[in-house]
Amino acid sequence: MNRRIRSLGIAFIVLYTVLFAQLNRVQFVQAEAYRTNAANIRPLLREFGQERGDILTADGVVVASSVPVDDGQVDFRRVYPTGDRYAHVVGFQSFNQGAFGLEREFNDRLAGAAFEQQFESVKDLFRDRDTTGTIVMTLRDDIQQAAVAALGERNGSVVALDPRTGEVLAMWTYPSFDPNRLSGLDGAAVNEAYRSLLDDPDDPLLAKSFREVFFPGSTFKLVTAAAALDTTSIGPESPVFPTTDVYEPLPSGSPIRNFGNSTCGGDLREVLRVSCNTAFAEIGAEWVGPDAMVRTAENFGFNSTPPLDIPNAVASRFPTDYGAYLADLDVYRGDHDADPEAPSILPNGGTPIHENSAILAQASIGQNDVKATPLQMALVAAAIANEGLIMAPHVVSEVRAADGSSYEEFGPSLWRVAISPTSADVLREAMINVAENGTARRMQVDGLVVGGKTGTAQLGSDPPNSHAWVVGFAGPPDGPPEIAVAVIVEAQPGASEQTGGSVAAPIAQAVIRAAFGIDAPAEPG
Repeated sequence: MNRRIRSLGIAFIVLYTVLFAQLNRVQFVQAEAYRTNAANIRPLLREFGQERGDILTADGVVVASSVPVDDGQVDFRRVYPTGDRYAHVVGFQSFNQGAFGLEREFNDRLAGAAFEQQFESVKDLFRDRDTTGTIVMTLRDDIQQAAVAALGERNGSVVALDPRTGEVLAMWTYPSFDPNRLSGLDGAAVNEAYRSLLDDPDDPLLAKSFREVFFPGSTFKLVTAAAALDTTSIGPESPVFPTTDVYEPLPSGSPIRNFGNSTCGGDLREVLRVSCNTAFAEIGAEWVGPDAMVRTAENFGFNSTPPLDIPNAVASRFPTDYGAYLADLDVYRGDHDADPEAPSILPNGGTPIHENSAILAQASIGQNDVKATPLQMALVAAAIANEGLIMAPHVVSEVRAADGSSYEEFGPSLWRVAISPTSADVLREAMINVAENGTARRMQVDGLVVGGKTGTAQLGSDPPNSHAWVVGFAGPPDGPPEIAVAVIVEAQPGASEQTGGSVAAPIAQAVIRAAFGIDAPAEPG
């Protein structure tokens, strides 16, 4: 009898030892393998179904929140009360596709998993409290709604920001998408919705405002003008560029003409007002030169990814390779056949001419391989509005605790010194002249100081289409500019230099009106 009891006891000890070893193997040795196994969906369900904090606009509109569900597997799911209005910024949380946008970038803070949210004090070791974080954005719903309404159902993007702080006030791309279709609990329906978005040729999932680059057209002439003011003897009133309809690039290349084969010329203010291709091609290629043009473009942020707090922002591009140095400008423009010592016909005879200086002439008017996001062009306008300084763009201002106190605040920080304050002052006045007397007149708002620059980027299609651009700023008469804006309306019929002013400028005006709470004047009659 004792022998049987002893044998049974030994058997229990062996079984317990095996169980203990197996338990430790599962919990520790193979825990990571089990956790990451594709067949194990428990961690995914737990993360997807936990409560998360709200995401709010700066003016208090809830754009994302968690609602309880009676599903059996999850306790909460995300809903997006404003539909597609903030989809490209906020993103979405999906069990099938994961998290995107702010939902992804601020996941730990929203879920309350950040260490500083879980353990504010020693008391938190002995109590259970709501640690979720509420994200407060810099975007204002009144400005965002104005951008949505003004752009309408035309493919394009609108970006507005505060040039003094880098706070993004509006960021909209049409077409967008409804994130509620991707956050549901019906997996088959979510997958079908996601596939339909992927198959849409207009790519509504892509936030083109900061993730797609376009030819900036004549809006890029602001960068060329900045390079001229900062690095050459060009000033606002001299020299006076000749009135002509064509620029012949050096050392050779296709002639550059003005829109409609028109003629133009004059000082810097005038050629910016009329957006003179021939003058700006000459300025970039024969006055500024490759090194200074590249340096100035990169000072504005080209060829670098902007430090936006939403994932996957892309860099804008300005070409950097112009081939080998050939000779200084005076070798080409001076009358060396008659007199080898003859001075250049222009005072910039020392400008280096390279093999591909013709490409530089094209790039200086926003053509060739120059590509920019709408965000980048808004930052160009912001730099001019803010004494040459570019503040880091950001869409989140604060993370709040459940009791309303602040976990974390995100203030302004400097990203780039684009140009000198003196050059910024000259360009600011020149852009005000463009808005008052040039192609950006439809940006004007009574009671505000508005500056602008339009652009039309031809796409080389048949029939001709072009992107309509406008960039600019606005502020009160007695203070600095408080908003910078960029608008692109894609692939508009025709290829007129007036397209940016007639199509894009009214959209910018509507955004500016919303930012300052100024109603549009009543229609006559």
